[in-house]
Amino acid sequence: MMSLDRHVPAGSAAGGAYALDIAPERAGWRYSSLRVLTLEPGGAHAFATGDSEWIVLPLRGACAVATNDVRFELEGRESVFTAVSDFAYVPRDAHVRLTSARGGRFALAGARCERPLPARYVPASAVPVELRGAGGCSRQVNNFAAADVFDCERLIAVEVLTPGGNWSSYPPHKHDEHHPGEESELEEIYYFEIADGPGGEPGLGYQRVSPSREKGTDVLAEVRAGDAVLIPDGWHGPSVAAPGHDMYYLNVMAGPGAREWLIRDHPDHTWIRGTWPGQHTDPRLPFSAAPQGGPR
Repeated sequence: MMSLDRHVPAGSAAGGAYALDIAPERAGWRYSSLRVLTLEPGGAHAFATGDSEWIVLPLRGACAVATNDVRFELEGRESVFTAVSDFAYVPRDAHVRLTSARGGRFALAGARCERPLPARYVPASAVPVELRGAGGCSRQVNNFAAADVFDCERLIAVEVLTPGGNWSSYPPHKHDEHHPGEESELEEIYYFEIADGPGGEPGLGYQRVSPSREKGTDVLAEVRAGDAVLIPDGWHGPSVAAPGHDMYYLNVMAGPGAREWLIRDHPDHTWIRGTWPGQHTDPRLPFSAAPQGGPR
């Protein structure tokens, strides 16, 4: 199977029931996976988790998740911009069935792992929401499966919402080498949704990944709703939201070492963090829920 390009336009990596189907083999790496599933009203979908742990995250709509003799009812949300969602974790070596009375779109974020952990449900009220950055670098991070928040074996996943006109994933940073206490090695998928304009005009944004090594990942992509960007290495950022079009992205990460998110800023840009304490957070934030913590 040929590896996907680093920029994956919407529809170009569809497979079977999935509008987006990124497996480790297609990405050209070892651990991280992402699928996006659309269910019509009354629809159902079953899958085997295989050698990976998975989180079922509603992007739009609600669903029921049944696995290992347990069943979770996910309330979901109207869209990624209107609310934080509840979610379900399902272990490796399990069979899962999703059903949705009213239909919707659901992300399945996965990572290859060794041990089956218990299936679990987490309500939206338990998801920590953080406002990160300041001024034109302000964004919201929903830390639903951050390394220090929710217990997985390898999978790390968060949502980032950026108001139109702002930059996020800034300063550019990387996590492609193992340096104990300083940097972790993680493969990463960015999955984008972009808010339409007031008349339904389709939105857009931009994603930059610059090489951190010889012949490393080099991407400057115009991204639209349903696109993904694969980041096996490199300085990633900024993620730029066009004025008038709020940007959402789902980050899915996994790697071979300890489950931790340790990043190294690009040395030419890390100074920007020092300007944030003197600036206000963008007043358009938060999109939803109450923030916890301050700029970082």
